[in-house]
Amino acid sequence: MVHQPAVAILFPGQGSQYAGMADPWAGHPAGRSILQEASDAMGRDVVAGCHDDDALATTEFVQPALLACDVAAFHVLEAEGVVPVGVAGHSLGQFAALVAADVVSLADALDLVVIRGSAMQRAGEERPGAMTALLGVGAGDASSLCDEVRDDDELVVANENSPAQVVISGSVAAIERAETLAKERRIRAVRLSVAGAFHSPLMEPARAAIDERIDATRFSAPRCPVAENVAGALVSDPDELRSLLKRHVVSPVRWESSILALREAGAGAFHEAGPGDVLTKLMKRIVPDAAALAVGSPEEARAAASGTS
Repeated sequence: MVHQPAVAILFPGQGSQYAGMADPWAGHPAGRSILQEASDAMGRDVVAGCHDDDALATTEFVQPALLACDVAAFHVLEAEGVVPVGVAGHSLGQFAALVAADVVSLADALDLVVIRGSAMQRAGEERPGAMTALLGVGAGDASSLCDEVRDDDELVVANENSPAQVVISGSVAAIERAETLAKERRIRAVRLSVAGAFHSPLMEPARAAIDERIDATRFSAPRCPVAENVAGALVSDPDELRSLLKRHVVSPVRWESSILALREAGAGAFHEAGPGDVLTKLMKRIVPDAAALAVGSPEEARAAASGTS
């Protein structure tokens, strides 16, 4: 018998979406059930909406639809026999991780994501900002660069994605100064197409509405550890998960630390459940010797479960 390494499931966030992203999961009973549940909760057909260019251009649809696709992918993996030793979700994907771990229900997570998206949009209009990816540098160098150009503006490391990819977030003026300095130092800087300075203090106005809904949501003990974005560590206490989620929109995504925590807990394989392969590519930078697989269809889920991928 071939030994199967312990598996952690990773959930992508906004930016991984594509037209028709729900189609693969609609063809599997476990995925179809989740997509129908999400459609009922959202009041619109998720599968059809994922073919609507206008809908895909709105945060209001994309965030809950992406959450539904992530969870559908997870349930297909589960139906095929994959039992995770831990879960992690990148930014928006954190909500899928909480659903997969049975911390919150899918209906509650969808409602939270809708409220979160609306609150973040308003905060971005009230306190305009931007985000830029710095390629080829780690969190320490990115933080030093921010310190050099911050002046009196907000500018922070927002995503610690890998040893060679960091995202910074802050006021437009500060981001522009950071991009100029990065260019001078031959650091590649890529401006992200987002509606605000997410995961930074500029999102503080969004917290009241999000916190109110989080307080009204039932949090249960997870059935497996959750690698939490803010902590960058495995968390199993539901009260701590609730508290950390309240800080999510203003705190950095400590993705590299989260992956290392799952690795230390025994995960030898990492399956990305949902659209795209962004997290799988990051895995190759964080833990090069781990098995990383993007699972984008029921066929790939079946292969992952059997170890034939």
